[in-house]
Parts: sequence; C-alpha cells; structure tokens
Amino acid sequence: MTVSTTSDLAKLIIQSSRVVIFTGAGISTESGIPDFRSPGGVWSKMKPIQFQDFVDDPKMREESWRRKFEGRDGMANAQPNKGHLAVAELVNRGKVSHVITQNVDNLHQNSGVPDDKVIELHGNATYAKCLNCNRAYEFAPLELAFQKQGEVPDCEHCGSMIKTATISFGQPMPEREMLLAQQATIACDLFIAIGSSLLVYPAASFPLKAKQNGAKLVILNREPTELDAYAELVIHGEIGPVLSQTIAQCLDQGLDQA
Repeated sequence: MTVSTTSDLAKLIIQSSRVVIFTGAGISTESGIPDFRSPGGVWSKMKPIQFQDFVDDPKMREESWRRKFEGRDGMANAQPNKGHLAVAELVNRGKVSHVITQNVDNLHQNSGVPDDKVIELHGNATYAKCLNCNRAYEFAPLELAFQKQGEVPDCEHCGSMIKTATISFGQPMPEREMLLAQQATIACDLFIAIGSSLLVYPAASFPLKAKQNGAKLVILNREPTELDAYAELVIHGEIGPVLSQTIAQCLDQGLDQA
C-alpha cells in the first residue's frame, strides 16, 4: 500500500485499459444524501424494515411507503456532485467499462453514465417494481393511490405486490447484477473503490476478487478501510475534490491520447 496523490491515481488510470469503479455511500454524501449506516445516519434514526416484514405485514408495508413518500430516505432533490461527474467523464472517455454501485440514488445515471454501464447491487430508489414480474412503476400514481386508500395497489399486470426497487434487509441479492459485477471485476485491470467502508458483503468481496485476477486496486475513502493494506494506492480525502483533481491530472498526462 502507498498513501498516494491524485497524480499517482491519474497515472494508473492512463496506464489501464479497462477500469472498474465501485462506489459506496461516501460518494453521495457530498450530494446531501445521508450515509445509512453511520452514526447519525438514516438507520440510527429509524429501524430498517425487513423484506419479509414488508411482504407479510400490511402495517409494515404501510410504514415503508409512508417513509418513502415523506422523503425520509434523504434523497429528494439530490443532484450529482463533482465525484459523480468525474466518474461519468472517465466512463464517457472509454476508460471505465462499468460502475458497480452499492448506492440506490440514481446519481451515476443522472451524471451522464449510460444505464448499461451502471450495475446496481442494491437496486434503485427512484422507482418501484413488481416483486413477481419486475414491471416498473413511477412513484407519482402510487403516492396518489396511497394518499386516497392508505395502501399501494398491486401490479396491474400480474396482481402481485409492488415495492420500491431497492434491496431490503433479508431480500436476496439480484442474481443478474451480481453476475454482471463479477464478470466486470474479473475482466478489469484497475479496480477503484470509492466511498465505501468495504465492510458489507458480498459486495465488499469484489475488490479482492479483482486483485486475485491480476488487477491493481485503488481505494479512495475519507476513512481507512480494512482492505487498505491490499491496495496499490490509497487516498484518504474528500471524494469530489480528489476525483476532480484526478481528471485534471489525467488530461495533463495525456488521457486523450491514451
């Protein structure tokens, strides 16, 4: 491990041909979205609702929807920050093959990363979907129904239950996304973990999987992580400013010619 500078990171990016970026809550806190797990975060203020409780208990289902429609997840009106925009820049310049994210806020897509380049391990909080047929639903008509009837209607297509398109505690991880993330990780030659404590598994297994398959590992986080010792480069700092400076360094070092 080397405690590194943005110039070091830029050099690694330029030398790499297939970069994977892995993001956690830390990249979105600079957009005003609270970290769910940290002290003072959302889950320290209200207990998360287990998936099976949502399915089995109408009262828990009602509480889950009430939280969503009252904006208690802290995501309302959040906009991409400099960190998201820097990641999008690297994707759109062809350096980054995929962005694997633990976040559910859609800010990578909003920053300009194409949908097919984003792998969402924990789902997406900006829409709902049927638990059976996966039909997607916008929130506005669901909220209107909830206000009138006190509940969200079942899927108009198959009659099954609708839920916010996030992965709740106790809900199986999405098989397709996990497979895509594994394939992208194995194929990369540089894996950059950004804003993640790297404590939540199975998602946190991807950095080591990349290392095991010959990729270099970079960790950018405000605080040390348990995987810092495995990384070629470690930067502890504010994510948006660090990534913005890294992009500038990449351009200075000839990213356009890479």
